[in-house]
Amino acid sequence: MSAIRPQGSAASPAMSRRRLLGLAGAAAGVGLLTACGGSSGPSSQPNAGRAYTGAYTGPNVSLTFWNGFTGGDGPSMRALVEQFNTEHPNIAVTMTTMQWADYYKKVPTAVQAGQGPNVGIAHQHQLATLAARRAILPLDDVAKELKLAETDFIPAIWHAGLYQDARYGIPLDVHCLASYWNTDLTAKAGVADPSTNFDESMAKLAAGGAGQPFWMPNQWPAHLIFLSLLWQNGGQPFSDDTSRAAFDSDQGVQALTWMTEQVKKGYSPSNVAQDTQYNAFKTGRTAVTWDGIWQINDLKTTAPSLQWQMGFLPTIGQTPAVWADGHNFVLMRQNPDDNKLAASKTFIDWIGRHSADWAKAGMIPARNSARAGTDFQSSPQAQAATKLDAFRFLPAVPGIDDVAAQTYQIAVANAVLGQQTPKQALADAAKTANQLLVANRQKFGS
Repeated sequence: MSAIRPQGSAASPAMSRRRLLGLAGAAAGVGLLTACGGSSGPSSQPNAGRAYTGAYTGPNVSLTFWNGFTGGDGPSMRALVEQFNTEHPNIAVTMTTMQWADYYKKVPTAVQAGQGPNVGIAHQHQLATLAARRAILPLDDVAKELKLAETDFIPAIWHAGLYQDARYGIPLDVHCLASYWNTDLTAKAGVADPSTNFDESMAKLAAGGAGQPFWMPNQWPAHLIFLSLLWQNGGQPFSDDTSRAAFDSDQGVQALTWMTEQVKKGYSPSNVAQDTQYNAFKTGRTAVTWDGIWQINDLKTTAPSLQWQMGFLPTIGQTPAVWADGHNFVLMRQNPDDNKLAASKTFIDWIGRHSADWAKAGMIPARNSARAGTDFQSSPQAQAATKLDAFRFLPAVPGIDDVAAQTYQIAVANAVLGQQTPKQALADAAKTANQLLVANRQKFGS
């Protein structure tokens, strides 16, 4: 009888998502694995195995499935895998979970040794690095066999799966920052929805007994807030050809200055350590917080008495925009077995068709058809999906995490802590970023 065998330890959603982007350790770890394909970049499309006919009819096979769903999203994926195994007696999927930072370090070396998983999950911003390291297969042929097309996906996340004109990810979901507010505190201050007229709402909350209503972190997810405001102001983190940093523009300075002003106005303490702002929100000590939509299940389970709502990130700049990322299915580049490849396509196709159930993990399904269902429309994150055209993604550049961790993440922290002015912090970070971008092009060959 097919069974799921989860492995790896659980972690709090805050810790899990803090490491969602891989941060410096994962980026540096992946970047050092030059033996995993050298710097020649991805090769041409390999043989994708037998054509997919809609069902796997071959001999019994066992598949390994790795991911980083160690937080509140883990149980939802485990339930889906268990259901898949029950419905497919000739395929046994074993799911292994680990922290995302560990995952991105382990996958390339495991694939090089021929011991990687058959199927994996990768964030959109990690696809280029994994592809450049020749750890994952191009999937254009697989997407055609599964009859997937842009018309049934969020366009931005569909295109985000491309690197050097080849598809490396099959989109599963998209997730973004959102605004959460304590409805007891907002009602007391006479604020209906702090997602609109944000500055006026903060003033009312501060005067209405909410104390410091909006704690500004200097660590995670501070750099995601910065990116969102940068895009809202009409800026971008890198030049169009991604050869140079662009986050030190006037738009970037304006975005980071706004973040520091929340401290100067007294809306936030001056030194908000990592996770402190989220924990303060859960315990009713602050009225509003900006965090990922993945915190939905954590709030339900760890703060059941908290009365809250969630909405799209407020437009502080001129244009609605919010940082976003997505989970993608990937196939590993390692001595592919035709039967396992065919079974892997069946698994990816089945999970994709059940991605409305994956929304229970707090995610936004990438497929339009899944988001149209009544279950998703009644979910909290449906409010965050009201402006899909405002979702913004980092460019498909190998080693982009390493650049972020060593540059604008540090700049944001220094400015919010008052150690540097926003302009000087970003200018210093941009110099380092330009050097790292050159080094990455030499290292990754792209």
